[in-house]
Amino acid sequence: MTRSETDPAAGPVQVRGTVLTVRRVDAYCALTMVAPGVAARFRPGQFVALAVGGPDTGMLLRRAFSIHSVRPDHGGTVEFVFAANGPGTRWLAERRARDLLDVTGPLGRPFPVPRDPASCVLVGGGYGSAPLFALADRLRERHCTVDFLLGAASGDRVFGALTARRTGRTATIMTEDGSLGARGLVTDMLGQVIHDARADVIYACGPMPMLRQVTALAARYDIPVQAAVEEAMACGIGVCMTCVLPVVGNDGITRMVRSCVDGPVFRGDQVRWDDIGTIPFDAFGAPGWESRPGRAAPAAGRLASGRPAGDGRAGPPHQQHLPGRQ
Repeated sequence: MTRSETDPAAGPVQVRGTVLTVRRVDAYCALTMVAPGVAARFRPGQFVALAVGGPDTGMLLRRAFSIHSVRPDHGGTVEFVFAANGPGTRWLAERRARDLLDVTGPLGRPFPVPRDPASCVLVGGGYGSAPLFALADRLRERHCTVDFLLGAASGDRVFGALTARRTGRTATIMTEDGSLGARGLVTDMLGQVIHDARADVIYACGPMPMLRQVTALAARYDIPVQAAVEEAMACGIGVCMTCVLPVVGNDGITRMVRSCVDGPVFRGDQVRWDDIGTIPFDAFGAPGWESRPGRAAPAAGRLASGRPAGDGRAGPPHQQHLPGRQ
């Protein structure tokens, strides 16, 4: 194996990995595959992009999935969780052991973690909770406390409830139909969990409406949110511009950034949740956009940090709230 295949700093890799297992987990599927290069580079919050349908398929676009876990078995394995709702994910659910999959990863920017011990609340919606468990392991390594708040429409759609109860300091489960835990939404209990945990930071992953509400509630307590967004990604490498969303930089300027390379983790307070799916009239480069008086227009395609969007040499805006983390 070459240095580029094992060096975590070498960037993502594209490999043909062998499927080990595809198992049903309530309403979801969990696929584990051998991908040593991906596993070696992984940090919590990153994702993989897989080709689906086989060599003769008309499904040209890759499917992106957050990485749930990596293990050293077989030189390095990667597991991701998905709902088999469309033709691509149904094809994945039908894979068997020893099948080969074309995978690229790990992609995207990971969750930032505190340098010093902190009280961390992890909020997950549906199978959006999958990337939070590797994050929880990383946080505990840094002597942080972890409290889980998970929810979904029904009990079979809450991913990882048993693991959360076993590994978290506390685990609060919410379902809309009351079939598991308490009846309601995760945001119904977020204030209480923040208070009881004396939270310093919130990490969240799940549907966009949930992330929006979590960010709004956290703002009342002046608590930062690191949100992993769920945007449709066609390429995963920043070329197609399918996954753009409006994010406010530290200079106050809104830019349309690519969630696959500038995210998927962003500071919740910098995402313009109400404008997702649109190009706001005041976004940089939008028709009629003008810089504020006395301020020079920023270079196109650059984030507030001054680095080019997608460049890996400096941290993007979402990494400004927790100084000193790695």
